[in-house]
Amino acid sequence: MLYSMTGFGRAEALVNGRQVVVELKALNGKQFDVATKLPPILRSYELDIRNLLSNMLLRGTIDLTISVRQEGASKPMVINTDLAVFYYHGMKQIADKVGAPLDNIISTLMRMPEIVAPDQDVLPDEEWENVKAVIVDAANQLMQHRLDEGVALLKDIKLRISNIEALHEKIVPLEKERMERIRTRINQWLEDMAGKEKIDPNRFEQEMIYYLERMDFSEEKIRLRQHCGYFNDTINENDAAIGRKLNFILQEIGREINTLGSKANHAEIQQIVINMKDELEKAKEQILNIL
Repeated sequence: MLYSMTGFGRAEALVNGRQVVVELKALNGKQFDVATKLPPILRSYELDIRNLLSNMLLRGTIDLTISVRQEGASKPMVINTDLAVFYYHGMKQIADKVGAPLDNIISTLMRMPEIVAPDQDVLPDEEWENVKAVIVDAANQLMQHRLDEGVALLKDIKLRISNIEALHEKIVPLEKERMERIRTRINQWLEDMAGKEKIDPNRFEQEMIYYLERMDFSEEKIRLRQHCGYFNDTINENDAAIGRKLNFILQEIGREINTLGSKANHAEIQQIVINMKDELEKAKEQILNIL
Protein backbone atom coordinates (compact mmCIF):
# COMPACT_ATOMS: atom_id res chain seq x y z
CA MET A 1 0.00 0.00 0.00
CA LEU A 2 1.58 3.22 -1.20
CA TYR A 3 0.32 6.77 -0.66
CA SER A 4 1.18 9.80 -2.73
CA MET A 5 2.24 12.95 -0.91
CA THR A 6 -0.29 15.07 -2.81
CA GLY A 7 -4.05 14.97 -2.52
CA PHE A 8 -7.27 16.91 -2.04
CA GLY A 9 -10.29 16.41 0.21
CA ARG A 10 -13.53 18.32 0.71
CA ALA A 11 -16.47 17.77 3.03
CA GLU A 12 -19.43 19.80 4.20
CA ALA A 13 -22.34 19.44 6.61
CA LEU A 14 -25.04 21.43 8.37
CA VAL A 15 -24.23 21.81 12.07
CA ASN A 16 -26.96 23.45 14.17
CA GLY A 17 -27.94 25.90 11.46
CA ARG A 18 -24.36 26.53 10.36
CA GLN A 19 -23.06 25.36 6.99
CA VAL A 20 -19.55 23.98 7.61
CA VAL A 21 -17.26 23.48 4.59
CA VAL A 22 -13.80 21.94 4.99
CA GLU A 23 -11.20 21.85 2.20
CA LEU A 24 -7.78 20.20 2.49
CA LYS A 25 -4.92 20.26 0.00
CA ALA A 26 -1.65 18.37 0.47
CA LEU A 27 1.67 18.93 -1.33
CA ASN A 28 5.16 17.46 -0.95
CA GLY A 29 6.95 18.20 2.31
CA LYS A 30 9.61 16.50 4.42
CA GLN A 31 7.73 17.17 7.66
CA PHE A 32 4.14 17.88 8.65
CA ASP A 33 3.36 21.54 8.10
CA VAL A 34 -0.18 22.93 8.05
CA ALA A 35 -1.42 26.41 7.13
CA THR A 36 -4.92 27.08 8.47
CA LYS A 37 -7.64 29.52 7.47
CA LEU A 38 -10.20 29.32 10.24
CA PRO A 39 -13.26 31.43 11.10
CA PRO A 40 -13.10 33.17 14.50
CA ILE A 41 -15.59 30.71 15.96
CA LEU A 42 -13.04 27.87 15.54
CA ARG A 43 -9.84 29.60 16.58
CA SER A 44 -9.99 28.19 20.10
CA TYR A 45 -9.90 24.70 18.55
CA GLU A 46 -6.91 25.32 16.28
CA LEU A 47 -4.51 23.16 18.31
CA ASP A 48 -7.02 20.30 18.35
CA ILE A 49 -7.39 20.60 14.57
CA ARG A 50 -3.62 20.56 14.03
CA ASN A 51 -3.18 17.47 16.22
CA LEU A 52 -6.04 15.71 14.45
CA LEU A 53 -4.59 16.36 10.99
CA SER A 54 -1.07 15.44 12.11
CA ASN A 55 -2.27 12.00 13.21
CA MET A 56 -4.32 11.41 10.06
CA LEU A 57 -2.18 12.94 7.30
CA LEU A 58 1.27 12.13 8.79
CA ARG A 59 3.44 14.23 6.50
CA GLY A 60 3.39 16.92 3.83
CA THR A 61 2.57 20.59 3.38
CA ILE A 62 -1.12 20.95 4.18
CA ASP A 63 -3.47 23.84 3.38
CA LEU A 64 -6.68 23.81 5.44
CA THR A 65 -9.63 26.12 4.84
CA ILE A 66 -12.78 25.97 6.96
CA SER A 67 -15.76 28.23 6.37
CA VAL A 68 -18.77 28.46 8.67
CA ARG A 69 -21.86 30.22 7.31
CA GLN A 70 -25.10 30.84 9.16
CA GLU A 71 -28.03 29.32 7.35
CA GLY A 72 -31.32 31.18 6.98
CA ALA A 73 -31.25 34.57 8.72
CA SER A 74 -28.21 36.79 8.56
CA LYS A 75 -25.48 36.25 11.06
CA PRO A 76 -26.29 38.13 14.32
CA MET A 77 -24.35 41.34 14.64
CA VAL A 78 -23.18 43.28 17.69
CA ILE A 79 -22.66 47.03 18.04
CA ASN A 80 -19.87 48.39 20.20
CA THR A 81 -21.92 51.15 21.85
CA ASP A 82 -19.12 52.45 24.07
CA LEU A 83 -16.78 52.84 21.11
CA ALA A 84 -19.57 54.53 19.07
CA VAL A 85 -20.17 57.09 21.88
CA PHE A 86 -16.43 57.77 22.02
CA TYR A 87 -16.32 58.36 18.25
CA TYR A 88 -19.47 60.52 18.47
CA HIS A 89 -18.02 62.94 21.03
CA GLY A 90 -14.84 63.26 19.01
CA MET A 91 -16.75 63.95 15.78
CA LYS A 92 -19.08 66.45 17.54
CA GLN A 93 -16.11 68.41 18.89
CA ILE A 94 -14.60 68.64 15.41
CA ALA A 95 -17.98 69.58 13.85
CA ASP A 96 -18.61 72.30 16.43
CA LYS A 97 -15.13 73.70 15.92
CA VAL A 98 -15.38 73.92 12.11
CA GLY A 99 -19.12 74.55 11.96
CA ALA A 100 -19.93 71.36 10.05
CA PRO A 101 -23.42 69.80 10.24
CA LEU A 102 -24.05 66.52 12.05
CA ASP A 103 -26.87 65.34 9.79
CA ASN A 104 -25.33 61.98 8.75
CA ILE A 105 -23.32 61.23 11.87
CA ILE A 106 -25.10 57.93 12.59
CA SER A 107 -24.38 56.45 9.16
CA THR A 108 -20.80 57.66 9.49
CA LEU A 109 -20.45 56.08 12.92
CA MET A 110 -21.74 52.72 11.64
CA ARG A 111 -18.91 52.63 9.11
CA MET A 112 -16.17 53.28 11.66
CA PRO A 113 -13.78 50.38 12.47
CA GLU A 114 -15.01 47.82 15.01
CA ILE A 115 -18.35 49.55 15.57
CA VAL A 116 -20.35 46.79 13.90
CA ALA A 117 -18.99 43.22 13.90
CA PRO A 118 -20.34 39.68 13.65
CA ASP A 119 -21.38 38.09 16.90
CA GLN A 120 -18.23 36.15 17.85
CA ASP A 121 -19.98 33.37 19.70
CA VAL A 122 -18.02 30.38 21.01
CA LEU A 123 -18.74 27.02 19.46
CA PRO A 124 -20.16 24.62 22.08
CA ASP A 125 -18.29 21.37 22.66
CA GLU A 126 -21.11 19.21 21.30
CA GLU A 127 -21.14 21.23 18.06
CA TRP A 128 -17.33 21.02 17.87
CA GLU A 129 -17.63 17.24 17.77
CA ASN A 130 -19.88 17.58 14.71
CA VAL A 131 -17.45 19.99 13.05
CA LYS A 132 -14.60 17.64 13.90
CA ALA A 133 -16.45 14.85 12.07
CA VAL A 134 -16.54 17.03 8.93
CA ILE A 135 -12.77 17.61 9.20
CA VAL A 136 -12.20 13.87 9.58
CA ASP A 137 -14.35 13.22 6.51
CA ALA A 138 -12.29 15.68 4.43
CA ALA A 139 -9.04 14.14 5.71
CA ASN A 140 -10.25 10.65 4.81
CA GLN A 141 -11.08 11.83 1.31
CA LEU A 142 -7.61 13.34 0.98
CA MET A 143 -6.02 10.04 2.08
CA GLN A 144 -8.14 8.15 -0.44
CA HIS A 145 -6.94 10.55 -3.13
CA ARG A 146 -3.37 9.91 -2.01
CA LEU A 147 -3.95 6.16 -2.18
CA ASP A 148 -5.39 6.38 -5.71
CA GLU A 149 -2.34 8.30 -6.91
CA GLY A 150 -0.08 5.90 -5.05
CA VAL A 151 -1.23 3.01 -7.26
CA ALA A 152 0.38 4.59 -10.33
CA LEU A 153 3.52 5.52 -8.37
CA LEU A 154 3.85 1.96 -7.06
CA LYS A 155 3.70 0.53 -10.57
CA ASP A 156 6.37 2.90 -11.90
CA ILE A 157 8.77 2.51 -8.97
CA LYS A 158 8.55 -1.29 -9.07
CA LEU A 159 9.36 -1.12 -12.78
CA ARG A 160 12.52 0.91 -12.06
CA ILE A 161 13.79 -1.56 -9.46
CA SER A 162 12.92 -4.47 -11.75
CA ASN A 163 14.94 -2.83 -14.54
CA ILE A 164 17.93 -2.44 -12.19
CA GLU A 165 17.72 -6.14 -11.30
CA ALA A 166 17.52 -7.09 -14.99
CA LEU A 167 20.55 -4.92 -15.80
CA HIS A 168 22.38 -6.51 -12.88
CA GLU A 169 21.90 -9.95 -14.45
CA LYS A 170 23.43 -8.73 -17.71
CA ILE A 171 26.75 -8.21 -15.93
CA VAL A 172 27.15 -11.91 -15.05
CA PRO A 173 28.14 -13.24 -18.52
CA LEU A 174 30.63 -10.38 -18.93
CA GLU A 175 32.61 -11.01 -15.75
CA LYS A 176 34.90 -13.77 -17.05
CA GLU A 177 35.76 -11.77 -20.16
CA ARG A 178 36.34 -8.70 -17.98
CA MET A 179 38.93 -10.48 -15.83
CA GLU A 180 40.70 -12.01 -18.82
CA ARG A 181 40.79 -8.65 -20.56
CA ILE A 182 42.30 -6.95 -17.49
CA ARG A 183 44.90 -9.72 -17.15
CA THR A 184 45.84 -9.55 -20.83
CA ARG A 185 46.12 -5.77 -20.81
CA ILE A 186 48.39 -5.71 -17.75
CA ASN A 187 50.55 -8.53 -19.12
CA GLN A 188 50.93 -6.72 -22.45
CA TRP A 189 51.81 -3.49 -20.69
CA LEU A 190 54.56 -5.21 -18.66
CA GLU A 191 55.99 -6.90 -21.75
CA ASP A 192 56.08 -3.60 -23.60
CA MET A 193 57.73 -1.82 -20.67
CA ALA A 194 60.21 -4.45 -19.42
CA GLY A 195 60.29 -7.22 -21.97
CA LYS A 196 58.78 -10.68 -21.68
CA GLU A 197 62.04 -12.34 -20.60
CA LYS A 198 62.34 -10.10 -17.53
CA ILE A 199 58.90 -10.99 -16.10
CA ASP A 200 58.91 -13.45 -13.20
CA PRO A 201 55.84 -15.68 -13.82
CA ASN A 202 55.41 -16.53 -10.13
CA ARG A 203 55.66 -12.93 -8.99
CA PHE A 204 53.39 -11.88 -11.83
CA GLU A 205 50.71 -14.38 -10.72
CA GLN A 206 50.92 -13.19 -7.11
CA GLU A 207 50.55 -9.55 -8.09
CA MET A 208 47.78 -10.38 -10.55
CA ILE A 209 45.79 -12.25 -7.89
CA TYR A 210 46.12 -9.27 -5.54
CA TYR A 211 45.07 -6.81 -8.23
CA LEU A 212 42.10 -8.87 -9.45
CA GLU A 213 40.86 -9.28 -5.88
CA ARG A 214 40.77 -5.52 -5.57
CA MET A 215 38.87 -5.28 -8.85
CA ASP A 216 36.38 -7.99 -7.88
CA PHE A 217 32.86 -6.70 -7.27
CA SER A 218 31.11 -9.91 -6.25
CA GLU A 219 30.20 -8.48 -2.83
CA GLU A 220 28.76 -5.34 -4.40
CA LYS A 221 26.62 -7.47 -6.71
CA ILE A 222 25.34 -9.53 -3.78
CA ARG A 223 24.52 -6.44 -1.74
CA LEU A 224 22.82 -4.78 -4.71
CA ARG A 225 20.60 -7.83 -5.18
CA GLN A 226 19.79 -7.87 -1.47
CA HIS A 227 18.97 -4.15 -1.37
CA CYS A 228 16.62 -4.51 -4.37
CA GLY A 229 14.89 -7.44 -2.66
CA TYR A 230 14.57 -5.46 0.58
CA PHE A 231 13.15 -2.52 -1.34
CA ASN A 232 10.46 -4.73 -2.92
CA ASP A 233 9.59 -6.22 0.47
CA THR A 234 9.38 -2.79 2.09
CA ILE A 235 7.25 -1.20 -0.61
CA ASN A 236 4.65 -3.94 -0.10
CA GLU A 237 4.41 -3.36 3.65
CA ASN A 238 1.08 -2.20 5.06
CA ASP A 239 2.52 1.11 6.24
CA ALA A 240 1.10 4.47 5.14
CA ALA A 241 4.34 6.45 5.57
CA ILE A 242 7.31 4.58 4.11
CA GLY A 243 8.70 7.25 1.78
CA ARG A 244 11.71 8.05 4.00
CA LYS A 245 12.58 4.38 4.46
CA LEU A 246 12.39 3.70 0.74
CA ASN A 247 14.60 6.71 0.08
CA PHE A 248 17.26 5.36 2.47
CA ILE A 249 17.21 1.99 0.68
CA LEU A 250 17.63 3.73 -2.69
CA GLN A 251 20.69 5.50 -1.29
CA GLU A 252 22.22 2.12 -0.44
CA ILE A 253 21.37 0.81 -3.92
CA GLY A 254 23.07 3.87 -5.38
CA ARG A 255 26.26 3.22 -3.39
CA GLU A 256 26.56 -0.31 -4.74
CA ILE A 257 25.91 0.84 -8.31
CA ASN A 258 28.57 3.53 -8.00
CA THR A 259 31.09 1.00 -6.69
CA LEU A 260 30.31 -1.34 -9.59
CA GLY A 261 31.01 1.52 -11.97
CA SER A 262 34.28 2.48 -10.31
CA LYS A 263 35.57 -1.11 -10.37
CA ALA A 264 34.15 -2.15 -13.75
CA ASN A 265 37.08 -1.28 -16.05
CA HIS A 266 34.95 -2.67 -18.87
CA ALA A 267 33.08 -0.65 -21.50
CA GLU A 268 29.94 -2.80 -21.68
CA ILE A 269 29.64 -3.04 -17.91
CA GLN A 270 30.10 0.72 -17.68
CA GLN A 271 27.17 1.16 -20.07
CA ILE A 272 25.05 -1.16 -17.95
CA VAL A 273 25.97 0.83 -14.83
CA ILE A 274 24.94 4.07 -16.57
CA ASN A 275 21.54 2.57 -17.37
CA MET A 276 21.24 1.43 -13.75
CA LYS A 277 21.92 4.98 -12.57
CA ASP A 278 19.28 6.31 -14.96
CA GLU A 279 16.67 3.92 -13.57
CA LEU A 280 17.74 4.78 -10.02
CA GLU A 281 17.31 8.52 -10.61
CA LYS A 282 13.82 7.94 -12.01
CA ALA A 283 12.95 5.93 -8.89
CA LYS A 284 14.32 8.70 -6.65
CA GLU A 285 12.18 11.30 -8.40
CA GLN A 286 9.08 9.23 -7.75
CA ILE A 287 10.02 8.53 -4.14
CA LEU A 288 9.89 12.28 -3.48
CA ASN A 289 6.15 12.02 -4.14
CA ILE A 290 5.66 9.17 -1.65
CA LEU A 291 4.25 9.78 1.81
